[in-house]
Amino acid sequence: MVMTSLRVRRHRLPLWALVLTVVAVALPAVATSRAQGAATGCTVTYATNEWAGGFTAQIRVTNLGAALNGWRLEWAYGGDQQITSAWNAQVTQSGSAATAVNAAHNAVLATGGSVDFGLQGTWRTADPAPTAFALNGAPCGGTATPTPTPTPTPTPTTPAECAGAGATICSDFEDQTGTVPSGDWQTTAPDCQGTGKVTVDTSVAYSGTRSLRVDGGAGYCNHVFAASTRDLSSVGPVVFVRMRVRHTTALPTSHVTFVSMPDASQSGKALRVGGQNGALQWNRESDDATLPEQSPAGVALSTPLATGRWLCLRYQIDTTAQSMRTWVDDQEISGLRVDGVPTQDVDGQWLARRTLPRPTGLRLGWESYGTGEDTLWFDDVALGSSPIGC
Repeated sequence: MVMTSLRVRRHRLPLWALVLTVVAVALPAVATSRAQGAATGCTVTYATNEWAGGFTAQIRVTNLGAALNGWRLEWAYGGDQQITSAWNAQVTQSGSAATAVNAAHNAVLATGGSVDFGLQGTWRTADPAPTAFALNGAPCGGTATPTPTPTPTPTPTTPAECAGAGATICSDFEDQTGTVPSGDWQTTAPDCQGTGKVTVDTSVAYSGTRSLRVDGGAGYCNHVFAASTRDLSSVGPVVFVRMRVRHTTALPTSHVTFVSMPDASQSGKALRVGGQNGALQWNRESDDATLPEQSPAGVALSTPLATGRWLCLRYQIDTTAQSMRTWVDDQEISGLRVDGVPTQDVDGQWLARRTLPRPTGLRLGWESYGTGEDTLWFDDVALGSSPIGC
């Protein structure tokens, strides 16, 4: 009835009113055209690896529009998915709506360029892949590409965020074809061996379908590691390390180690990352110096490690100065910082020795010197001469 009325009256309108009517009708057409143009400005693939109650997703965004300096990807879930962690982007969720914002190192997205990031989450009743995305507010033309079944035979791959950074070690263990570490990773037990073991795991992974699992046993001198075959003697002058690690058990009161780096300045003895008194610490094998010092005040300046979820552990070691820094989930740990100036309860023991470190290798595993056992996993391990973010 309304349309009929408008058609009848339109013949009686003066010329100026006809012009306004044409403009009013044309405006929605212009808006539709702009929306269609925005839809061709990007494509997205969303590839999932799903298991009962959980999933990981690898997401690639390709920019088909103007170059961007800072990007934001938005989508909505159709099931009851809950994101628990992410890498290579800052991902948040409110209800079914999810938003990924660039990390500092991948903010620039050129025309035709792509960026990859990933996430892990849980679900209870349904895990359908999202089908609509928007890049910086503009709808994307691509559709999600779910791949719930992992490829039976993995092909050698490296994490995108370190593959292009010239990293000496860049491993997500997807090139491992059996349960025993092989190729770039070899099982080793420096000093002595106990009941611990290290395997390639296909049931728990931060990204992809594989990770390195360590069943660390308690008891004096219970050592087991997967050692990288790469020689790190020429990496530097600052050595940057990033890895994902997941602990089952909280760090114990007794001293334990889960990352070990043979150090030429200690005649091959190791720089060690582990725990004592329930908090993260560094230990120097040759003189047993700790960072922080194991006073109550020193321990309070470090941090315990969460269990049952993936953590991002990053650290850097300067081979030309007394300088070390450590981060957990991008939060710098003040008790694990060496800057050449003694800080009470932190680095007094560490600075007592002036020889500069020179790491030559990387080992991931478990060392117990008494009590303390854990099952832990490593994934997305990167080491190089340039910073590698979480």
